[in-house]
Amino acid sequence: MTHDGIEITAELVRDLLREQHPDLAGRPVRFGAQGWDNQLWRLGDDLAVRLPWATRSADALLRTEHAWLPGLAPGLPLRVPVPQRLGEPSARFPRPWIVTTWVPGTPADVAPVTRAAEAAAGLAAFLSALHRPAPAGAPAGRGRGGPLADHAESFDGGFASATALGLVPAPDAVRALWEDALSAPVWPGPALWLHGDLHPANVLTSEGALCGVIDFGDLCAGDPACDLAAAWILLPDDALARFHEAYEPAVDAATLRRARGWAVLKALACALIGDAGVHGRPGGKPTWGPPAQASLRRLAAAACR
Repeated sequence: MTHDGIEITAELVRDLLREQHPDLAGRPVRFGAQGWDNQLWRLGDDLAVRLPWATRSADALLRTEHAWLPGLAPGLPLRVPVPQRLGEPSARFPRPWIVTTWVPGTPADVAPVTRAAEAAAGLAAFLSALHRPAPAGAPAGRGRGGPLADHAESFDGGFASATALGLVPAPDAVRALWEDALSAPVWPGPALWLHGDLHPANVLTSEGALCGVIDFGDLCAGDPACDLAAAWILLPDDALARFHEAYEPAVDAATLRRARGWAVLKALACALIGDAGVHGRPGGKPTWGPPAQASLRRLAAAACR
């Protein structure tokens, strides 16, 4: 059920396709998954329909994906959901929706990385390919990739809540890491393309290695440190050095410091979302909690070295 009181069903998906993309309406439709913003419905074996069910911001995010991702996808070494069609709001469903390619795999919050070396190389190759100068007019990204100082209030609130719930190991070390990131020089280069929301639920694995990246609604241009934070969020402890060796160009010390700050922000948010009933939908997202707390332990250890 959406926040508009509309029940999303297979029949609704078929009706929308009949109205706007009738050549796809004969394909089998079955439920795929429900994310933070969107529901995913399988459309045959190779396509999927994404419909916003919750936050209003999802409407603009779907349009961002449809506008920009098809041009970027061919240069990326991991599979991504390439938009194929755009559905416009209608009397039957008053919000935009998209048809994308289907990316097989299991989200990393359910099936974590176990083949550390391959995952580190795969993530480094993906981000090296994505992090290219973005053109004028590229989306700004809701603060993703901008100055870390703009997120100080979010950090303070998230840190206080997560610490009170016992979700933050070594709180003094985590706060010190954040303050160090805030004091790092800002990104001096051009605004680069960013995924903007790399966390375990948005990365797919197969047999312990990365096989795909999904949910490009926060695709934007800015400081690559925002995405480089994913190394602390997604990879096992023994894979961080390998990731930084493989990523090109080499990460400078200031960018590394900012990346750890972005990782702290993401880990705190995911830890709270993973705690049932806190900061999100009823029941939270329980599978988000364990990888977020593992990330915070990893970051706290980095601060103590």
